[in-house]
Amino acid sequence: MLKVLLHFALMVGVFLLLTHVLPGFYLRDWQTAALAALIFGFLNATVGLILKIITFPLILITFGLFYFVVNALILTLVAFLLPGFDINGFAPALIAAFVLAAANLLWKAFSREVEAH
Repeated sequence: MLKVLLHFALMVGVFLLLTHVLPGFYLRDWQTAALAALIFGFLNATVGLILKIITFPLILITFGLFYFVVNALILTLVAFLLPGFDINGFAPALIAAFVLAAANLLWKAFSREVEAH
């Protein structure tokens, strides 16, 4: 349970970091960032899974790069659904998808390393 909470805190932190360094990516406050992280996780596990299955040929042809496009679309959907969260254009959503994927990759590497010890 602690691992899940720490991962959630990391995602909220990444959302807050993005709002300060990425033009076109805006979150009103940390509560909105927490809600955005929750909704993004939920939509990524449900709608995102369906989209990734449907677009699997494109993901395969692009060597996985279309995966980031799907995540950017999900981020755009979260921004549409959540007041106080705005993404101005597809480019900030795509950059945010790359940053979130990198943060998840680092989290998985770190949490595996900690588990091994």
